[in-house]
Amino acid sequence: MPKKVDRQKRRTQIADALMRVAAEQGLEAVSLRHVAAEAGVSAGMVQHYFRTKDEMMTFALDVVRERTQIRVTDAVTHLGSAPSPRDLLQTIIGTLLPLDEVARADGRVALAFLAYTAVRPTASAALREETEQMVGFIAGLLPGPDAENAAAGLLALMEGLGVYLLGGQYTPDQARGILDSHLDRLFAAPPEHTGGIVTARSA
Repeated sequence: MPKKVDRQKRRTQIADALMRVAAEQGLEAVSLRHVAAEAGVSAGMVQHYFRTKDEMMTFALDVVRERTQIRVTDAVTHLGSAPSPRDLLQTIIGTLLPLDEVARADGRVALAFLAYTAVRPTASAALREETEQMVGFIAGLLPGPDAENAAAGLLALMEGLGVYLLGGQYTPDQARGILDSHLDRLFAAPPEHTGGIVTARSA
């Protein structure tokens, strides 16, 4: 009787191999042959589960998303039942940033995928939708009338910090400090005008 193969498990095995190749050797090393060798399977088996490199890359990024979501959910749970918007954003973004080795490995894959989609617009459709959703979520937590633009800026800051962390230009402590300073500005009380003199709103 033929052995029953868990299709999802096999696809995840191949995606894991792709991520190891991308994280250790760079995106240029990601090929069906190299991924197959890393996974310990034949190139034909890789092609059986993924018809194209785009499919394989997209599935690998989905695996990264799932793992990241688990980390974020766990971190947010530790904040309690009613965290402040600032604490929530600080925790979520801090978890998304590549501040430890696990997050760095996933971050390298995500960065490689971004570079890959830069010259393949059809492969970036899911990322555009995800970005819009993330901006909307962040905007819902930020104060002020221009929350959507502020959310887009915060997301861009997060991505930039991620690139600098992966490249070694910033240390984790520097990245945390930059994020904290930016959140302080976003959540600072706006000034009030009293008799022509600008004063800080009392707490």
